[in-house]
Amino acid sequence: MVVKDVTTAPFLDQKPGTSGLRKKVPIFQQPHYVETFVQAILDTVPGHEGATLVLGGDGRFLNREVVQTTLKIAAANDFGRVLVGQGGLLSTPAASCVIRKHGAVGGIVLSASHNPGGPNGDFGIKFNAANGGPAPESVTEAIYARSKALDGYRILDVPDLDLDTIGTTQLGDMSVTVIDPVADYLDLMRSLVDFDAIARLFASGFRMRFDAMSAVTGPYAKAILEGALGAPAGTVVNAVPLPDFGGHHPDPNPVHAADLYALMLGPDAPDFGAASDGDGDRNMIVAPGLFVTPSDSLAILAAHAHRAPGYARGLSGIARSMPTSRAADRVAASLEIPAYETPTGWKFFGNLLDAGLITLCGEESAGTGSDHVREKDGLWAVLLWLNVLAATGSRADALVRAHWAEFGRDFYTRHDYEEIDSDAAQALMAALRDRLPALPGQHFRGLTVESADDFRYVDPVDGSITERQGVRIVFAEDARVVYRLSGTGTAGATLRVYIERYESAPERLELPIAEVLAPVVAVAESLADIAAITGRTEPSVIT
Repeated sequence: MVVKDVTTAPFLDQKPGTSGLRKKVPIFQQPHYVETFVQAILDTVPGHEGATLVLGGDGRFLNREVVQTTLKIAAANDFGRVLVGQGGLLSTPAASCVIRKHGAVGGIVLSASHNPGGPNGDFGIKFNAANGGPAPESVTEAIYARSKALDGYRILDVPDLDLDTIGTTQLGDMSVTVIDPVADYLDLMRSLVDFDAIARLFASGFRMRFDAMSAVTGPYAKAILEGALGAPAGTVVNAVPLPDFGGHHPDPNPVHAADLYALMLGPDAPDFGAASDGDGDRNMIVAPGLFVTPSDSLAILAAHAHRAPGYARGLSGIARSMPTSRAADRVAASLEIPAYETPTGWKFFGNLLDAGLITLCGEESAGTGSDHVREKDGLWAVLLWLNVLAATGSRADALVRAHWAEFGRDFYTRHDYEEIDSDAAQALMAALRDRLPALPGQHFRGLTVESADDFRYVDPVDGSITERQGVRIVFAEDARVVYRLSGTGTAGATLRVYIERYESAPERLELPIAEVLAPVVAVAESLADIAAITGRTEPSVIT
């Protein structure tokens, strides 16, 4: 087999973000673009000669082609073995599971997560380290530096491999094993949650709807919910992964999972509703007549995790991203365990998990996880919810309301202003930062600013410092607004505004969210002068 050395000019736009390199599909289709970035990744993996690499993705448009290319480049760069999901598929949490179980040096995950797919949609490539988690910033910076210096790549000149038949073949001196993408993940789930109890729950007539959004979680949900746990056929909908996600925007929220949301708030709602996203790492939970915010979901799971066998030992700590509501902090206080506040980006949980400082973690953007892998895990969160429901005998809506009665309620919403002009977005954030020193003590529409800062994180494990992670405005009335620019989009900039207010009076727990948050929303919009600077009079999406 012939190894080709291909000469090419470097690309200067291959800087990975918090979740790898994400661009529109046509950009990845440029000649040599994928090859150059994959070569840059492999060049930064120390000790990869003869090592094991994990490979797979969410099945979006271009997934199979990039899998084939990556296999040929890995073979030309002296890897010993690649484990690739059947059909090129691996959910992001399953990839983390496989990396950890098989002692891989890392994995290449092909996904743009919850972003739309298709020929004109989004694509992404990221590297996960040997712990199964997203590469730390030091690694992504090294990949970027290498991509800017590359003048070529090495690739094996061979036909494409059969990705659909499970088994091992040789690609030059490297073995390629096509694995069942569900098997290792299913084994891990059996060790964490009580499958027998959940199976009894379904046997009792419990009804559920799981929307896989025509994305990668479909095969996992079918195998586990309808297969191993005995849920009725049809429990999982949109179960076949499609290159364009069937035209869906695979982001599990009330806007993009509207059919599920309407069903759960309708007169014949099942007992439980859930959805997952493009690559399987996010989740949405809907109780009958009640949407459960991701922040509340994390807090409720933390309060009840001990009911599942994998967490019967208790929790060492809980972590949440800074924009996530403070609901989990209240549970941590009641359990007398530490609560950590990190920047947005799952990689920041990695150090805490590896050091044993936390057991559960989560982000308001529908990501929840634990120390079982080093990625957020949508289906795991759903299974843990089912375990809690089976153990308590409670309806999901009753469980949420009981939690509010005990801990109070953090009313919460997020306003996204998508694809706004990047310069305008930067100007808005700069203006906010300039105002921070003068804000404490000022009054706005009945709210008094107690503190204002630009979040700075000092990692308690390695002491690393991460600056400028979002502007926080905290009000004396137990309310908070956070502004930050997202790094997960592929066009323009996305301004995210997070708005919350805590209430503990029993008579206020069931008030409409819009009513409770209206004063805080008004302050958030006027304080940042959003309409004037961005030209947007309302958010693109409210969740």
